[in-house]
Amino acid sequence: MPSSQPDVMDKLVSLAKRRGFIFQSSEIYGGTGSVWDYGPLGVELKKNIKDRWWHALVRMRDDVEGIDAAILMHPRVWEASGHVAGFVDPLVDCKVCKGRFRADKLQDARCPQKPSKKPGEAEQCQLTEPRQFNLMFKTFMGALEDSASVVYLRPETAQGIFVNFLNVQQSTRQKVPFGIAQIGKAFRNEITPGNFTFRTREFEQMEMQFFVDPNADHMQWFEYWKEQRMQWHLDLGLQRDRLNFHAHGPTELAHYAKAAFDIEFDFGGTLGFQEIEGVHHRSDFDLGRHQEYSGKKLEYYDQPNNRRFVPYVIETSVGADRVTLAALANAYREEEVAGEAEGRVVLGLHPAIAPIKAGIFPLVKKDGMPEYAEKLGHELRKRFPVFYDEAGAIGRRYRRQDEVGTPFCLTVDGQTLQDGTVTVRDRDTLTQERVAADRVGAFLAEKLEG
Repeated sequence: MPSSQPDVMDKLVSLAKRRGFIFQSSEIYGGTGSVWDYGPLGVELKKNIKDRWWHALVRMRDDVEGIDAAILMHPRVWEASGHVAGFVDPLVDCKVCKGRFRADKLQDARCPQKPSKKPGEAEQCQLTEPRQFNLMFKTFMGALEDSASVVYLRPETAQGIFVNFLNVQQSTRQKVPFGIAQIGKAFRNEITPGNFTFRTREFEQMEMQFFVDPNADHMQWFEYWKEQRMQWHLDLGLQRDRLNFHAHGPTELAHYAKAAFDIEFDFGGTLGFQEIEGVHHRSDFDLGRHQEYSGKKLEYYDQPNNRRFVPYVIETSVGADRVTLAALANAYREEEVAGEAEGRVVLGLHPAIAPIKAGIFPLVKKDGMPEYAEKLGHELRKRFPVFYDEAGAIGRRYRRQDEVGTPFCLTVDGQTLQDGTVTVRDRDTLTQERVAADRVGAFLAEKLEG
């Protein structure tokens, strides 16, 4: 689908660095390609999104359990999953510029020497024949670097769930249908990463595998999780017209999958609609393969009906980094303000995921206002991430908080010292109201729910 949104990616990259959301990794050494560090505000935003996912998938449900599987796994895991033999992309090299490109994504790439053209279109381009390139990072475990000590950095978190299926089911006494969820790092040696944090070599996944009876209503569970996951993104504050379901066609569908849909978000500009989450019906492929390669039975015992079976799996897999980037792109806006020539930049983040919940300001640095504001900040900090600021004009302090997505600003002024109320300014409506200082905590808690 074509994008209906403006391209704000360059502005987001600039804002992210300036305000402490995201920095390029190892920047003082020239940076590491497509690897990013989350700064003080970025780590809070991403953590809030992860906590919201965990709360919705694990804590609010009695049929989903959480785990945290190790990154390093037995190499046979990746043979069974098909990653050793099949986790490959076709790679072509240019003999002239030495660039490397995915052969199946040349239409999305640009020639380093002629950015207006795609690789192979410029006269000087000399592309090689495609060759298969495995995307897994390989390393060694132990003292010797030989074939017997090869291990891989996991390219996905799902396999840690599959190999622990019986451990979790038996220890929790869960009955099918039930799910297992986890959040963790994964690594892919992408040939052509890019678009800020959208496609990176190190990233974080939030995955849930839901195990169902193959003789029961497994397709109804697939439709159920499609609806649940779309609603989660809407509840996060992403605009409905920027979200879309994309069904995998016959050429996209994995050989073991019965159905697959991507939830896409419109990032704007040339990036447009891109996948931020996948909802996949994986049949019994994964458990079946691990049962075959390990020699261990991975069957569920249905005691009331005295039958054993390998469950089908409905997977929901969402990129924490991609959703964080989507939340930033969704929230970014530039507004004109009456009486001001420069206007303002606003991150209209959902209050529940905003890194800072309230800015606290003394109107002036005298008459006891700073002391009062600092005391208020000390009390609120026990419950919320707040930011105290007394530097510069009050308008500039408002603008700084608008730019990082802070939903409320509390100002201690002359009236505060008389009646104990503070001015509460709303980021989105710019309306102001007086609230008793001893009720501000309850006021924020009510506004931040949801």
